[in-house]
Amino acid sequence: MKAWYKETLDSPLLCVERPDPELRPGSVIVDVKAVHVPGYLTAMVDSTEVPLPVPLVLGAGGVGTVRHVAADVYNLAVGDVVALDSLVESHDADHPEDVMMGLGEVGGRGIETDAVRAMRDQWRDGTMAEQCVLPAQSVTRLPGAEDFGDFGRLAFLTWLGIAGEGVLQSGQRPGDIVTILGATGQMGGAAVLVALARGASRVIAVGRDADVLERLAMLDDRVATVPLTGDVSTDAKAMSAFGAPHVVIDAIGNAPDADAFLAGFETLRDEGTIVMMGGTRCDVPLPYGDVLRRRLTVKGSRMYRSETVLAIWRMIQGGLIDLRQVGLQEVGIDDPVAAIDAATKTTGLSFVALVP
Repeated sequence: MKAWYKETLDSPLLCVERPDPELRPGSVIVDVKAVHVPGYLTAMVDSTEVPLPVPLVLGAGGVGTVRHVAADVYNLAVGDVVALDSLVESHDADHPEDVMMGLGEVGGRGIETDAVRAMRDQWRDGTMAEQCVLPAQSVTRLPGAEDFGDFGRLAFLTWLGIAGEGVLQSGQRPGDIVTILGATGQMGGAAVLVALARGASRVIAVGRDADVLERLAMLDDRVATVPLTGDVSTDAKAMSAFGAPHVVIDAIGNAPDADAFLAGFETLRDEGTIVMMGGTRCDVPLPYGDVLRRRLTVKGSRMYRSETVLAIWRMIQGGLIDLRQVGLQEVGIDDPVAAIDAATKTTGLSFVALVP
């Protein structure tokens, strides 16, 4: 099979022929139909600060159809359409640990324990290939998806699942006002779609790209947009003009400072919730007294549970989320460098899908 493969940290990412995956106990082999190509892969492929666990087949997430099922897997069948969740978990209730297949990212405290090393070694290869093998726990069956007819667009389900988990963690209820920080990025754009689908009375889309903000405003009359200036007080005042949010979702990626987060925090109504699911690269100074007196909730959200991506799929099935609102560029498997380069040029509700 063809796959995006990196042999060593110094070698380039290439499309190469690799052996077809072998079935293991508790696993399934999947024909990969489409995988979202995130723009940040450029940094990950070349990173020496957080090196990939090479050698490996790159990639996490996507959708596919089940080709083979191990004898001890009872909830999946050949031909099922599945979301490739790609998160391998230890299932230790007292000390849960997890690893992202195809990227090697470690959850929790980020400590490389014996369990983490074992999971990363045994489930190293990812989904940017014609086929992949995954633990049955790391895929979610999508009932009725065989009739959807557009696997490339369905690859955005990975981002919708991650964004949806953050929205679900916030406890958003119908009629709530929801602020999305970083709405002009792909994750933030996905969060806008989920918040609208869950019945927000107002979604305040906050970001820096004026063109993307304009497109988000056209999605629904409930979307209000706020361009960031970088000044905490100015930005908080602009956001507050549309009402005090019950929920703030921070989806800003790779932020060098916490100014936008602090502006969003400042706008929260009493007993509101702010969810961290972005990429702020610094510590955030939170006012202890405000959190205590106003009974505010601060949560973190990473990846998604199987139940969440299934719920998002049902929203798509029911027409609450329309994937035709998401711009799509499909790429083949033969040139990973060109594909990732194309992904770096997309943002907001547009993305690149690898269709191997």
